[in-house]
Amino acid sequence: MKRLPERPQLDHLKKQAKDLLAQYQQGDPVAFARFRACVPTAAGKDDQAMTELGLRLHDAQSCLAREYAFPSWTELKHFVLAQNARSMDRTESIRNWLRLVYAGDISGGMHRASPAAAARMLAESSTLTAHDPYLACAAGELATLQKMHSQDPAWIHRPGGPLQLPPLVAVSHSSLLRLPEFAERLRACVSFLLAAGADPNQTVANRWGHDALDQVSTAEPLSALYGAAGQNHDPALTRLLLDAGADPNDGESLYHSLENPACTRLLLAAGARIAGSNAIYRVLDMDNLETLQLLLVAGGDPNEPAASRPTSDWGTPLLWAIRRRRSTAHVQALLAAGADPAARTPEGISAYVLALRFGLAEVAALLRQTENSASLSTCERFVAACSANDVATVRRLLSEQPHLLRTLSDMQLRLLPELAAQGCNEAVELMVKLGWPIAVRGGDWNASALNHAVFRGDAELARFLLEHGASWQEQHGFGDNVCGTLAWASTNLPEGVGDWLGCVAALRAHGMPAAAADPSGRDGVMVAGRSYWFSDEVTDFLLGPPHETA
Repeated sequence: MKRLPERPQLDHLKKQAKDLLAQYQQGDPVAFARFRACVPTAAGKDDQAMTELGLRLHDAQSCLAREYAFPSWTELKHFVLAQNARSMDRTESIRNWLRLVYAGDISGGMHRASPAAAARMLAESSTLTAHDPYLACAAGELATLQKMHSQDPAWIHRPGGPLQLPPLVAVSHSSLLRLPEFAERLRACVSFLLAAGADPNQTVANRWGHDALDQVSTAEPLSALYGAAGQNHDPALTRLLLDAGADPNDGESLYHSLENPACTRLLLAAGARIAGSNAIYRVLDMDNLETLQLLLVAGGDPNEPAASRPTSDWGTPLLWAIRRRRSTAHVQALLAAGADPAARTPEGISAYVLALRFGLAEVAALLRQTENSASLSTCERFVAACSANDVATVRRLLSEQPHLLRTLSDMQLRLLPELAAQGCNEAVELMVKLGWPIAVRGGDWNASALNHAVFRGDAELARFLLEHGASWQEQHGFGDNVCGTLAWASTNLPEGVGDWLGCVAALRAHGMPAAAADPSGRDGVMVAGRSYWFSDEVTDFLLGPPHETA
């Protein structure tokens, strides 16, 4: 493992990553060996295969981070920024560390936790917690908790520390629970607190999006159980809290536990109510057949009305499963559990027609008995053919009725962004070539097809849409344009998931204006008078030398 200098500099690390990438592009065998050792996609590849991988800056950054024993570049970057923000002001140093330990819903803001960075900062700052019992809760330092309890037994009932957290919340929401070297320590702290009489239902107000903690509403309390089951997905800690009497119906835990079915099973066994939790809709978002079946066997209602938007706009779990383009097996599981095959959206669209609209021929076949296919309008047959990329049928219908596209409803037109969000590129390309309104908005966040393509990092689809008239200025439901979509996705989605470098190249080639460094001195990038934060490789592209845009 390489060692970081005492005061690591992010700019120096970025240069190291760029140098590594340049060496790889030059065919340097040492660079190839470094990638093989640290990047899973490169493991075991010969030189020719290594060259064909076409590794990029984010791969070099990932390699460098792993060489320094961080699981990702993001964790390394967060650690470096927190370390460099340390000063003689101990209070600020602690706040920096807590922002790594806790996500924004606990520490304030809109960030994810960075457990590896928090652990490294703790290891390199032995006095960071300095016998503070609330900080010791976050770090799993049992001896400090025991000492405090012997001095003041009532402290376990009081919120405290810089974030004013109850002790059980401070432990169970600590992201360090995800690291093997901290997990048992944190569980031991919970066991001690419960044995000493701490209320297993301790809560704290949701601080997501807030910087001033004293201005937070108490309308959305977050429980200790939610930290264990819903944030850290730890079955052992979930069991400890449930055995001590934690309420499984806290409004958050079941919904967020679905990423780890073991936690979900514990909550259901303890009496968690599925009704009203939106859990069935959520598991359909996740495309997890096993957990869907678990919820249905436990009594989940396959016809349960959705509890919140946007799911409420689609009526029932069956319709939501179709909208999410889930497999035939998902639909069969819902039908076997009693889902109404004749369900209709609030606009009156049947499940059968909806399946055709979303290009799900096998699902439509399951539902055909509920509606006579001969009764389908020409418009519906045209839309179904487009979604299925059935070019022959599309051409035949258009030869019979050349102006079909003009007769489509707003909901039918919104299929373009819906299918773009689901990665149905062939259908999207067919629709665009037929003259579908390219800027029509739809999907969960009311965005254009280009916004959805860029969010997924689908550079090929983004380039196609731009070549056919899409614009970087197209808006989405969060009050920004495609530039904002690129900024959020490139900095918040996992490294290497999308090709955002390809997306920004396409956007610049089709009219997105030149960028400049933020004159405020921050690391932002100014585009059309607005400051954004992008991934490093997108930022380098925007601020680098002029690129060919023809």
